[in-house]
Amino acid sequence: MKQLITILGVLSGSTAAIFVRWSTAPSIVLVAYRMGITALLLFPSVFLHRKELFSAQRKALLLSLGGGCILGLHFAAFFRALRMTSINICTVLANLTVIFVAFGTTLVFRQRLSRRAWFAIFIALAGAVMVTFSSEGTGIRSLSGCLLAVLAALFLAIYTMVGSICRKFLSTTLYTFLAYSAAAVTATLLCLASRTPLTGHAPINWLTALGMAVFCTLLGHSVVSWSLKYLPAPFVSTVQLLDSVFSTLWGMLLFCEIPSITALLGGALCILGIALYSQLTMNKETISYENDHSNHK
Repeated sequence: MKQLITILGVLSGSTAAIFVRWSTAPSIVLVAYRMGITALLLFPSVFLHRKELFSAQRKALLLSLGGGCILGLHFAAFFRALRMTSINICTVLANLTVIFVAFGTTLVFRQRLSRRAWFAIFIALAGAVMVTFSSEGTGIRSLSGCLLAVLAALFLAIYTMVGSICRKFLSTTLYTFLAYSAAAVTATLLCLASRTPLTGHAPINWLTALGMAVFCTLLGHSVVSWSLKYLPAPFVSTVQLLDSVFSTLWGMLLFCEIPSITALLGGALCILGIALYSQLTMNKETISYENDHSNHK
């Protein structure tokens, strides 16, 4: 039953692409709406445990806010990418977060990877290249979308590494509340800086933002986080890769986006490489870290 609940959580999180496609407001406005609504939904729980907020280390609080700013940039890039290229390409490339975390921990923490880990990374990157230069990925607009998807993966990798530090000192609820609040503020400031109006958009945008807050964040991310307490980490990390499969199916069913053979093969190769690397990592053949990947949804 717990395995099924985890799969349903990933399925719920995969609906992010649907809500983004249904919205009409600029991507950065949608980020501000989604993160703001999610933070408001979490506020009652944080208020009940407000003692932790006032007793927490200042560095941990500031680092959480900084991570939230990066998370805001991640969603801004990811949402924009979903409107510039196919859902299949976008979600596959966004899964490169795991690979970027591998590079980050190697460069920042000086931790070494095994040859098998590097081989898995090579497979994933080869698949990503195939996806990017498939028939759907050609054209200036689509290539720009691919680059934004990769940039979104990079931002999420930074957020993941920051989160792995913060969650040693803060509860999950407080950390996510701070991160989501900072992401909402970051998106709002970007709107003001770019003179993008925050108001005057169609009501559908508030509904799509609420849908993402409930289905993608609370029912998606929260369920996956819950499952890590009861299920083996390799199983959870592998199930999370189904997000690309589910998202591709949504694109086919709702938006008539049929991936090319090259895109499908590249996507399969990319997911295979990430799955292999995740298994090696969780089996302690390489470095071990906690992947907070479901937040791109």
